[in-house]
Amino acid sequence: MKSTIVDPPALAPGTLRIVPVGGLGEIGRNMTVFEYEGKLLIVDCGVLFPEENQPGVDLILPDFSVVRDRLDDVVGIVLTHGHEDHIGAVPYLLKLREDIPIIGSPLTLALTEAKLKEHRITPYTLDVREGQTEQLGPFECEFVAVNHSIPDALAVAIKTPAGVVLHTGDFKMDQLPLDGRLTDLRSFARLGEEGVDLFLVDSTNADVPGFTPLEKDIGPVLESIIERAPRRVIVASFSSHVHRVQQVLDAAHAHGRRVALLGRSMVRNMTIAAELGYLKVPEGVLIDFKKAGDIPDDRIVYMSTGSQGEPMAVLSRMANLEHQIEVGEGDTVILASSLIPGNENAVYRVINGLTKLGATVVHKGNAKVHVSGHAAAGELLYCYNILKPKNVMPVHGEYRHLFANAALAIATGVPESHTILGDDGTVVDLRDGVATVVGQYDLGFVYVDGSSVGEITDADLKDRRILGEEGFISIIVVVEAQTGRVIVGPEIHAKGFAEDESVFDGVKPKIAAALSEAVENGTRDTYALQQVVRRTIGRWVNTKLRRRPMIVPLVIEA
Repeated sequence: MKSTIVDPPALAPGTLRIVPVGGLGEIGRNMTVFEYEGKLLIVDCGVLFPEENQPGVDLILPDFSVVRDRLDDVVGIVLTHGHEDHIGAVPYLLKLREDIPIIGSPLTLALTEAKLKEHRITPYTLDVREGQTEQLGPFECEFVAVNHSIPDALAVAIKTPAGVVLHTGDFKMDQLPLDGRLTDLRSFARLGEEGVDLFLVDSTNADVPGFTPLEKDIGPVLESIIERAPRRVIVASFSSHVHRVQQVLDAAHAHGRRVALLGRSMVRNMTIAAELGYLKVPEGVLIDFKKAGDIPDDRIVYMSTGSQGEPMAVLSRMANLEHQIEVGEGDTVILASSLIPGNENAVYRVINGLTKLGATVVHKGNAKVHVSGHAAAGELLYCYNILKPKNVMPVHGEYRHLFANAALAIATGVPESHTILGDDGTVVDLRDGVATVVGQYDLGFVYVDGSSVGEITDADLKDRRILGEEGFISIIVVVEAQTGRVIVGPEIHAKGFAEDESVFDGVKPKIAAALSEAVENGTRDTYALQQVVRRTIGRWVNTKLRRRPMIVPLVIEA
C-alpha cells in the first residue's frame, strides 16, 4: 500500500494537518503528529522491535524528520498508555529537545520517567486523568478512559476550530475489567453527538470476528495450572502487563507459593505499579530472586520477561541453559502473552528448547492463558455506530488489519471516500469536516544499534544478511601498473563456505585474464579493476557453487 512520494502543500489557515509517522503497516513505532496554526502536537512515540531479517538491531524508531527542524513548535507529547510501542522512543526524541512537555496518566508517566532516568533525562510532565481537558497550545485535549492490557490507558479527543479528532490509542471493551475501569462509551457517545470529524482507531484485532474475551477468564486457568504443577512454575509475560502479574500473584498466594520477579524491566515496572497502587501485592508473596533458591520447588513461581522469544530476555536464556535457573523435568512454563507478528519463529524456538529440557510449556495455542488487549471487529462496530464519525483513518496495525478496519467503517455507513488507508508519512488535512490526503513523506526506519542511532542503513542490514546467509570472499591481487599483468595472486580467502579454498583454483586464471583484458582496453583505475574482479568471481561462484556471497576485492598497483 506504499504511496507515491508527494510533498504536501503549505498548510492553509484554519486547517488541521495529521501525519502518522509510525504504526501504519506495522505493530509498533506508534507516533502521530498534529499541526495547527504553526504548532505541533505529538501523540505517542514508540518503538518497533526488530525481526530476524534485521540482525544486530536493538530497536527501531520512528523517523523524526517530520519534526526534527521544528522542535520549538512542539507543544507536547501525549502518551495514551505505557507500552513500549507507544513510549519507547520518547528518550530519543527528548535528546533532540529535552523540555518538550510529556502528558499522560500517572502510571504512563511513571513508566516513561523511569525509562528517561536511564538516559539521564529529567522530563517536564503533566499528569492527566480521564474526564480532564487541557489546552496545549491551539489544541484542546479531552482525555477519555479506555480499557487495555495495562492500567490507566487513555483515548484523546483533539479539538481545534478545524475539527475534532478522536484518537483511541490501544483499547478494547472488556465489560468486566479486573480494575473496574471500563472504556468510557458514554463519553464516546457524547463526542459522537457533538461531532467527530476524524476517527483514528486501533486496528490490531480488526480482522478478528466477535468480541475480545474477558481478562478475568484467565485467572481461573492460571490458578488451575499452578495448583497442578508438580515443581517450579515460570510465567513469561510482557514486563508492563500489570493485570497478568496481578493474576499470577493471586494464583500463587491461593496455593501457597511465593513469587520472584525476573528481568530488570519486570522488576522496575512492577515496583512502580505497586508503589502507585495499580498492583495489589498479597502479604508475604513476593520474594527476592536471590533468596528464591531456598524455597522448595513446589512452592515457587517465577514471573519473567521473554514471552516474545527475545534473545537476551530471561526465558530465552533459560531455554539456552544460559540462566541461573536450569529448567528441567517437572517444571511448568506458561507463556501468558500473544504473539507479536514477526516473532513467531523466535517464540517457537524457545518453546522447543524448553520442551526438550523436559518442561511442560503452556501457551495461548493449548490453553486460555492470555487474551488480547485490542478490540475485535464486534467492538469496533459498536464504536463506529456510537460515534458516527465523518471520516475514519485506521491506525496501529499491519496492512491486513488496516484494510479490515476500513471495511468495518464502510459497513456501518462511513462513505468509502471518507475512509483513509494510509502509510507512515501520509499527510491528511482536515477542514470543514472533510479529511483529504494531500501528500506523502518518504519516511524510513531509524535503527538503534548499540550506541549508534540512525547510522545503520538498510544497505548495512543487507550486508549483514549476506554475511550470515551467503558467506564472505576476499580477493587480493597485485598488478603491474603499466601492463596490468598479475604479479602476486589472486589470493582468495573465504568464510562461511564448506568447501576447501582449493575450490577457487579454477577461477584464478579467469581473474588474471579478465584483468589483462581490462587493462588492454584502457582501464587503469584500481576501483574499476576491482569491479572487474568482483564481477568475474561473482559469476563463477554463482554458477559453480550456487552462492551469492559478499565479495571484497582489493587490487594493488606495483
